Amino acid sequence: MSTQPAKIHVDPAKAYSLSELTPYQDGAVISRTLLQHETGTLTVFSFDAGQALSEHTVPFHAFVQVLDGEAEIIIGGNPVTVTAGEIVLMPGGISHEVKAVKRFKMLLTLFRSTSAENSEFKES
Repeated sequence: MSTQPAKIHVDPAKAYSLSELTPYQDGAVISRTLLQHETGTLTVFSFDAGQALSEHTVPFHAFVQVLDGEAEIIIGGNPVTVTAGEIVLMPGGISHEVKAVKRFKMLLTLFRSTSAENSEFKES
């Protein structure tokens, strides 16, 4: 059970267009956290073409849901091209990086749990 309240950065009972929550900005990656809690986070990102998040590893599972555009996500050395409407799992404990092939927007859902030791995905 949680001991800290969630930090919610959107109004409850209000509809939002996810793709409109972060504007594109030339030469930049923009993010907006919608919910932050000890059990996980929900963040919307926009990437200008050619922008990236460098390779890193976190101990938690995360899902990327592409809202607009196209990206290449490299997970454990395996490249995956994703476009609007697609979702991909980045398993905890496995390195990953995100590269904008074209301008793109994504919703990142991160689950803070001890997922890495249960992951069946192995780095190549």
